[in-house]
Amino acid sequence: MISIRRRPQEEVLTRLDRVQEAARQAARQGTGMYRQGAEMCRQGASSAAERIRPAADERVMAVRGWSAPKLRQAARYVETGLAPRVSTFLTDTAHRVEPPRRSKSGRGAFMAMMGVVTAVGVAGVVATRRGTIRDLTKGSGEHAGDATSADSMTVTGADVDGQVHSPH
Repeated sequence: MISIRRRPQEEVLTRLDRVQEAARQAARQGTGMYRQGAEMCRQGASSAAERIRPAADERVMAVRGWSAPKLRQAARYVETGLAPRVSTFLTDTAHRVEPPRRSKSGRGAFMAMMGVVTAVGVAGVVATRRGTIRDLTKGSGEHAGDATSADSMTVTGADVDGQVHSPH
């Protein structure tokens, strides 16, 4: 059974001190011996790698042959099943997060109403001025028959030399 109690700190430090001291002593005794051992390990690993490489290449190709259809199947699932659901989820979330739009119909209706009122006002002013001009040209009272239009004056009231004479 494994104990979950911590060991006393002094006991850990003494073990660490012993290991460090052993490493220092081994380094003092013979660094050349360690270099030789490292060189032997390197050569052994190199020869093992040369022997294992063909078998490893063969196994890698077998794994690639097995994994390619699995990857295609996963890609089809992502394209047809997962991606549309993720897209729908993100779109719904965007609609929920987006702030509500201001309604511009109230302002547009107000501007249209102001345009109509302005147009009616301009038409009223034009009609009033035309009526005033008409009353002035027709005259009222005793001189109603004497008033003539500018067109009739140029045709009938013009002299030979081109001057227009008023009947008054």
